[in-house]
Amino acid sequence: MTITFITGANKGLGYETARRLIEQGHTVVLGARDSDRGAEAADKLGARFVQIDVTDDESVAAAVTDVEQHEGLVDVLINNAGVQGRFGTTDVADLREVLEVNVIGVVRTTEAFLPLLKRSTAPVIVNVSSDMGSLAATHDPARPESKVIFPAYTASKAALTMLTTQYAKAMPEIRINAADPGYTATDFNNHSGPQSVTEGTDAVVALATEGPGAGSGRYVNRNGSVAF
Repeated sequence: MTITFITGANKGLGYETARRLIEQGHTVVLGARDSDRGAEAADKLGARFVQIDVTDDESVAAAVTDVEQHEGLVDVLINNAGVQGRFGTTDVADLREVLEVNVIGVVRTTEAFLPLLKRSTAPVIVNVSSDMGSLAATHDPARPESKVIFPAYTASKAALTMLTTQYAKAMPEIRINAADPGYTATDFNNHSGPQSVTEGTDAVVALATEGPGAGSGRYVNRNGSVAF
């Protein structure tokens, strides 16, 4: 039995990831900030809901305690929770808010769950990043990522991908990778993306289910490892 905890899983990519992993036999603990929406999503999927706000130390600590009391350990942690911020602005308050969720929130959650991950025989962390933070993609005029001005979001995802590689080097006993969902139709983009939400979760699900020898410190999309 693989126990998987997913943040921000009440809708979109997180919800679909939870659905697919449950189909593959994972015991999924669905984390979300909104208790009502999170509980409703968990009921639909057959998952267990745990409230978690990745920007709040007490909330994250309480989530860890809850999982420890019920499941005892975590095999796979999927850091999916994220916000996009405002389009075309370098406002300091907006940048701070986005980084607090997309980067600091991942660190806060990862550090808090490490004791439970270390109880697993093959612990895995998947960070949901984006090619919006890829230097290669955002400098390629043929790519849609190069046409968008989204300073806070793009900076946060660039930081998250680098953070992933640093974590992987620092903790070789845990397989830690970053996933790029691709341009997927979700609430983030008013469902304008050409990919389905299932296609958008291909990389996340692959990283969550691959074998122990697959490697760490990678940046992966649905077609395999890519440069960032």
